[in-house]
Amino acid sequence: MSSLSIIIPVFNAAQSLEKLHAQLIPAVEAIADEFEVILVDDRSADKSWELITRLQKNDPRVRGIRLSRNYGQQNALLCGIRAARFETIVTMDDDLQNPVSEISKLVSKLDEGFDVVYGTPDKQQHGFLRGLASKLTKLALQNVMGANTATKVSAFRAFKTRLRKGFDRYRSPHVSIDVLLTWSTSSFATVTVKHVSRELGESNYTVGKLVRHAFNLITGFSTLPLKFASLIGFLFTLFGVGVLLWVIVRYLIFGTSVPGFSFLASIIAIFSGVQLFALGIFGEYLARIHFRTMDQPSYVVSTHHDEIENLNQ
Repeated sequence: MSSLSIIIPVFNAAQSLEKLHAQLIPAVEAIADEFEVILVDDRSADKSWELITRLQKNDPRVRGIRLSRNYGQQNALLCGIRAARFETIVTMDDDLQNPVSEISKLVSKLDEGFDVVYGTPDKQQHGFLRGLASKLTKLALQNVMGANTATKVSAFRAFKTRLRKGFDRYRSPHVSIDVLLTWSTSSFATVTVKHVSRELGESNYTVGKLVRHAFNLITGFSTLPLKFASLIGFLFTLFGVGVLLWVIVRYLIFGTSVPGFSFLASIIAIFSGVQLFALGIFGEYLARIHFRTMDQPSYVVSTHHDEIENLNQ
């Protein structure tokens, strides 16, 4: 038996919150001596916050945190992780697609000596485009994390709370919990878990958001684009040298230069395009440095669980 902090980022989940709570509590009671459920409302547009407030009033093990605006799932998770009080953290979505009974699998695997355990779905219940975008994100994660486990990551994970010390001072609007965990450990494992189709509401994680998340992973936590720009520059330098040699050889053999405005215009356009592409990559990194110097926080809390408790007294 252990102590658990269950962290659930919430966004427009009014239809599923009460059902999630009803299923979650008995499942966690069976495997933990003590626990808490931290519901982080990422500024939902529906009645999610009202439901969280009601759940906390009726169940002291529920803790509600409301962010000042919509920051995104990863930022909400970071907020909940920093608020956790117990030795093991479990994160999961609010959509009931991961049955709460599967939490015991994560905890059992963690007890084998691993620091982080991911619940890998036995069968993804997403559409084609969503699945394709998810694979793109995992490929980006694999490059950033440098671990094969990255291809099996999911939002359903368990890890030791002490790992948050590695990113305790992290401040940036771009957050990836999976990457931050690699700053503290290299001990990862996966277990196969059930993944059921969504019964209530619609997914808030669109294909566009997943693609942007993958882009943020690559540019925010790795230098791969810079290396790619260097490689492209090197290849086109070789291409330029090849063109020059061709012009010289042609002149020496035939006594004439390469005719035509089209040839010259094409060469200029190619090299100008490559230069602008490389400058765009450099600009992206420069922009991230700029935002880092602004010291923009990952999130801002609007209402904390302690304030709710004071209102209830």
